[in-house]
Amino acid sequence: MQFGIVSDSSCDLPEAYLQAEQVQIVSFYISFDGENYYQEGNQISIPDFYQKMADNPDCFPKTSMPSVQDYVDAFVPFVKDGMPVLCICLSKKLSGSMQAAINAKQVVEEQYEGARIEILDSALATALQGMLVKAAVEIRNAGESLDEAVRCLGEIRKSGHIFFTTDDLKYLEHGGRIGKAASVAGSVLKIKPLLQFYDGELGPAELCRGRKKSILKLIEKMETYMEEHDIHTEDYYIVTGVGLWVEEYEQFKKQLAERLEEAGFHVAQWEDIQIGATIGVHTGPYPLGTGLLKRWKKGM
Repeated sequence: MQFGIVSDSSCDLPEAYLQAEQVQIVSFYISFDGENYYQEGNQISIPDFYQKMADNPDCFPKTSMPSVQDYVDAFVPFVKDGMPVLCICLSKKLSGSMQAAINAKQVVEEQYEGARIEILDSALATALQGMLVKAAVEIRNAGESLDEAVRCLGEIRKSGHIFFTTDDLKYLEHGGRIGKAASVAGSVLKIKPLLQFYDGELGPAELCRGRKKSILKLIEKMETYMEEHDIHTEDYYIVTGVGLWVEEYEQFKKQLAERLEEAGFHVAQWEDIQIGATIGVHTGPYPLGTGLLKRWKKGM
């Protein structure tokens, strides 16, 4: 390997992939009571995290970023092997995870002469951060240098865009994304939010009457975006994701595939992920969405 790869748990990649590709993950922490914290993916699974929210609708969990020491512990094994490190973090507009990684880099580089650690703001979250990590793996496995990886990933991250919806406005209210009056009115009228993620942060929400309409609107938004940006699907990761699994997710994927196929967008390979806690604390147990990110190609 030309370099080691580290990311935080917001990348939401499955454990089997991470182990197979030797990607080291630094976990966020989850708390349901503000006192006891559990490492995401290690001390509490994502299905259990969502199920606990679903079973306790008045519970509003929160996440805490990885510590500097967590990152130091992830970097040191690579450094001891004489290997440079690429660390890809959740968008710095959403979390201090990247700053913790920068501080850890300084600690390790002071302790180990010749150590090299590059910290990259993914400017992404959840599935698309995961796809950026996958692109890094492909670049590394192709024998490219760390410098080339940083350059290419810096370009790729600009292409990321996510559309998603949730089933309950109260989590957005609790996180300060919408006001209390809008949340109460939305609950009474069965209003569901449709959100976008781009340029490193959440965009303003649109409101739809009912879950089915919000899902159809989400599909329409994805199709329109791909048409307006002249997307060639073979050049992109196309991703769908869900929080707590619900039957409507399978219907959503089918509807999305059919709609895109009718519009001339044939997707040969879909990426399917479970949305993690860093987004789930803001959406509640039932987020559902889709997104895209440009793939790496040698010579780009």
